[in-house]
Amino acid sequence: MTQELPPPVQLMQLLFGFAASRAIGVSAELRIADLLKDGAKTADELARQTGVDARSLYRVLRACASTGVYSEDNEKKFSLTPLAEPLLSDAPGSLRAFAEMITCDWQFQTWAELPYSVKTGKPSFDKVHGKSSFDYFWSNEKAGNVFNDAMTSNSAFSSVAVVNAYDFSSTSKLVDVGGGHGFLLASILAKYGNVKGVLFDTLAIVAEAEKRLKEHGVTDRCETVGGDFFESVPTGADAYIMKHIIHDWNDEQCITLLQNCRNAMTDGGKVLVVEMVVPEGNEPSPAKFLDLQMLQFLPGCERTGKEYADLFDKAGLKLTRIIPTMSPFSIIEGESK
Repeated sequence: MTQELPPPVQLMQLLFGFAASRAIGVSAELRIADLLKDGAKTADELARQTGVDARSLYRVLRACASTGVYSEDNEKKFSLTPLAEPLLSDAPGSLRAFAEMITCDWQFQTWAELPYSVKTGKPSFDKVHGKSSFDYFWSNEKAGNVFNDAMTSNSAFSSVAVVNAYDFSSTSKLVDVGGGHGFLLASILAKYGNVKGVLFDTLAIVAEAEKRLKEHGVTDRCETVGGDFFESVPTGADAYIMKHIIHDWNDEQCITLLQNCRNAMTDGGKVLVVEMVVPEGNEPSPAKFLDLQMLQFLPGCERTGKEYADLFDKAGLKLTRIIPTMSPFSIIEGESK
């Protein structure tokens, strides 16, 4: 039986959590998992392939291996582990780009100002970088590419989970509100040949969705529409889905967005919100830390099931069920009251 570590030791491990995260992120940036795909390698071999200092890389990978990300053998060779495999660039739902983004320099700079957000309730990102996060990503090409790659990989991860968890067979027309380049909607349409879709986002974003829709073979059943979802959304569908949208905004903005969907949908229609749901009490969940990310980056937050029910109610909707998926994300389903 493994003896539990004393509380001070456990606390020290938690306090070094930032170091573990950063080490894993650096390995993701160097594509270490990809280099180990065909077998174990020493830090010297990996250093030659990545152009970094061998001893320093060894120290980073040794730290990663202590968390279960990679494994070091008696010959000081590192290999993949189940925890390292999601860092493969071609893994289904790869988290490599997300690992790089969540541990990059502008993230740590923003998190250093967490006390500012706690004191004011305002995003510390704006204080640190002098502009909102969305404006920063538009104006900073390198940061924007890192962010967009992370969101694409995160979208693929959660989209597969949504497609496998929800039955769209009775849906005739589905509007993906804020659907980006259309990965989720294209995946749903590819599985359900009877469903027609509308991809709705800003004009600039939906203009780049054609390639994704062609790859999935659904262009003949999918319309793209540009606009502002706080003003209105396309009408006449029996289902409206929003993935990773609601958590960006404050309650008043979310109610407006949900009301727009309710007003646009046909009788008996449904609104589907894909987000992490914060568990009550002391239950551990990545949602509780993603919530702190939102506190510092945007006016939004992660919400509990009760908080989603309250939002839906104020928007004229009734929360009918919360469907878990094989991911941290759930599908929150609502219909008109």
